Amino acid sequence: MSLIETALKKIQQNAGRQEATGASRPPQRRVKSANNPTPVDPKAVRRYARATIDAATMEKNRILPQVQDTSALRAYKIMRTRVLQRMTPNNWNSLAITGTESGQGKTLTAINLAIALAQDPNTFVFLVDLDLQRPQIANYLGMTFERGLGDYLVGEAELDQIIYDTSIERLSIIPNARSFEHSSEYLSTPRLLDLVNALGSESPTRIVIYDLPPLLLSDDVLTFAPHADGVLLVVTEGTTARGSLERSKELLAEMNLVGVVLNRSSERNDSPYY
Repeated sequence: MSLIETALKKIQQNAGRQEATGASRPPQRRVKSANNPTPVDPKAVRRYARATIDAATMEKNRILPQVQDTSALRAYKIMRTRVLQRMTPNNWNSLAITGTESGQGKTLTAINLAIALAQDPNTFVFLVDLDLQRPQIANYLGMTFERGLGDYLVGEAELDQIIYDTSIERLSIIPNARSFEHSSEYLSTPRLLDLVNALGSESPTRIVIYDLPPLLLSDDVLTFAPHADGVLLVVTEGTTARGSLERSKELLAEMNLVGVVLNRSSERNDSPYY
């Protein structure tokens, strides 16, 4: 008889003795993790005005859930899990997303990460277009709305009037259609801080994703970052210069950097299993 067969026989004999003596197995512990959050009652979640988003526009702009690329879908799910693993142990619930410079894909990353998070049945998300220089979230989604963040900042709308639910469950969006020449000044106004506090105190707790301008093109990220729990930096393979990355590293040194996203990577894994 081999060693493996001998070991299996002993296990079976021990199991038989436990059943005969009424011995019970030790209770299994349920491990609570970022992928196993406390269930949320959907009825307890606040609802907002409905806004329309366009599936064709989303598909054109490679927005979930219209993305058909299996490798891309897998990558966004991995990013979602990695972000949750960084945020959950620290009880963080807000994340500012930026790129080194323009064209790095930070808005696409912000939208798809927010949607990927909302695809978890127990995770509710706010997505905020805080790029006051070049707001693009509504354009990427083909979203139509009446009032946005810019209207709120200048006192022409209240908070409840600029938050919208869409056909994507568990995701609420604060869009923007106005650009501001002195954008960083608006990021430190009492009205914006009231918005940050209101979103952060929402019950049940939501993850708040802020899409900010590129890090190296203004002081917007430096101004707002203290009001977010963490920062996610987006860089692009073959485009982001080493000098830009080094400069970004210096600027983010005193912030909670959750991670760096490599966009448009040439490496792919199209295996149907892994």
